[in-house]
Amino acid sequence: MEDVNCRHWQKAMQSEIESMFDNKVWSLVDLLKGIKPIGCKWVYKKKRGMDGKVETFKARLVAKGYTQKEGINYEETFSPVAMLKSIRILLSIAASLDLEIWQMDVKTAFLNRSLDERIYMMQPERFIEKGQMEKVCKLQKSIYGLKQASRSWNIRFDQVVKGFGFIQNLDEPCVYKRIKGDKLVFLILYVDDILLISNDVGVLTSVKEWLAKQFDMKDLGEASFILGIQVIRDRKNKTIALSQASYIDKILSRFSMQDSKKGMLPFRHGIKLSKE
Repeated sequence: MEDVNCRHWQKAMQSEIESMFDNKVWSLVDLLKGIKPIGCKWVYKKKRGMDGKVETFKARLVAKGYTQKEGINYEETFSPVAMLKSIRILLSIAASLDLEIWQMDVKTAFLNRSLDERIYMMQPERFIEKGQMEKVCKLQKSIYGLKQASRSWNIRFDQVVKGFGFIQNLDEPCVYKRIKGDKLVFLILYVDDILLISNDVGVLTSVKEWLAKQFDMKDLGEASFILGIQVIRDRKNKTIALSQASYIDKILSRFSMQDSKKGMLPFRHGIKLSKE
């Protein structure tokens, strides 16, 4: 932990471990003969705001799912993800009808459903229980990195929101709608990010409060940064613009091109280029 932000990372790791205990993700047991536990590792991520500054330091304890064997400790893995074009369509509708757009983040999305398989995992680095170093974690709930983790979370989320009256879109399974009279709410799920679009502030607030009771959520306020894409809204003119400037700057910096010359280049959509 030699990073300049090591205190932030340590705090994030402690928060992650506390979430694991609160959700009763595992229990420590003696390792049975003939069973090889899977490993785990820490993954760190900085979540930035629309100005490019770090807003959240996030530490994830991730299982080394690549060591799992199909038919032994996992079966199905498929889990749908909302398509970017679906998000763009709904944002267009929101801009045209002047709807409210809100964003929420599920803090521990993959810890919300019990596992059907029997999986053993090594104790996480820096958090090994004193006097129980020989024991392993018997996973009771899904965890990031497992082959079935995303599918498990999606099934749990789908069951909960449908129980609240949301209807799933048949062609886009990660988009839901709920209509009561003239009150409308769209819900878009993208892994652990949730986008809410509604024509009524009161209904939007009630849905947010309900979601917070069902899952450990963080309210991110009015949508300004979705999947790393900046949302620039002009409600007066009923327009929404999407910008990936921060992502472009990040890529340029990665390849040491941040000081390269920049210029505008008109380009016709759909044109095919060749060596000639």
